[in-house]
Amino acid sequence: MSRWKAICSYDGTDFTGWQSQSTRDAVQDFLEHALSLVLRKPIRIHGAGRTDAGVHARGQCFHFDHDWKHPGEALVRAINTKLPGTVRLVTVERVSDDFHARFSARGKRYEYRFSENPATPFSIRYRWNLPGSFDPGKVVPVLPVLAGSHDFTAFAGKVIDAENPVKTLKVPELIDEGGGDWILRVEGNGFLYRMVRSLAGTLVRVASGKLAPARIGALLEEKQRTPEVHTAPACGLFLDEVFYEEDDLS
Repeated sequence: MSRWKAICSYDGTDFTGWQSQSTRDAVQDFLEHALSLVLRKPIRIHGAGRTDAGVHARGQCFHFDHDWKHPGEALVRAINTKLPGTVRLVTVERVSDDFHARFSARGKRYEYRFSENPATPFSIRYRWNLPGSFDPGKVVPVLPVLAGSHDFTAFAGKVIDAENPVKTLKVPELIDEGGGDWILRVEGNGFLYRMVRSLAGTLVRVASGKLAPARIGALLEEKQRTPEVHTAPACGLFLDEVFYEEDDLS
């Protein structure tokens, strides 16, 4: 039996999230079904982490075990014929038996996309179209405050029992795509439930003048979620990449 590492991408709009549920309409369900059809036996996959309903991914990682005798590229082609167009297998490669998509991960990078422009049919699934003004000059000076190791309880939708709320982030980046479109890029060794969406939503409050920039650092110190913290919509969030030991994080 061989272990395989796979990277997939998906538009999360029409799914209940990554994690399999009783309704069988999660991304994991469609991938397992496609793999089972091609490999002719039930296949269980193990993901690097969950994404919520409506959240997208360009670089979600998962692993599975099977005695596939052909190159990974052949499996990618075969699986993609069995998937809906909103889910694509990108790569499949053989890895060591001790590799685990979740427990071997060193970190993740997320991108949150938003726009100052009115929503269009071509943006509404993939960006948060902001309801008010956005001043990047108020946000950029705050971003270094989030770097390093902090207890991010204030920016978590919830903290699961026994979960370590201390996470380590690089300095987040605010990227100007031009024309009023922006990307918040956040990379770290781990993330709490809805943490990136909470950071994005709260930083937008700072940019719109609804929250004082100094409150970001204060919230970290207080370690308690308050109504000041806003969770941004799922549509703007992308799991961009999961990093492993072999990846260069410099």
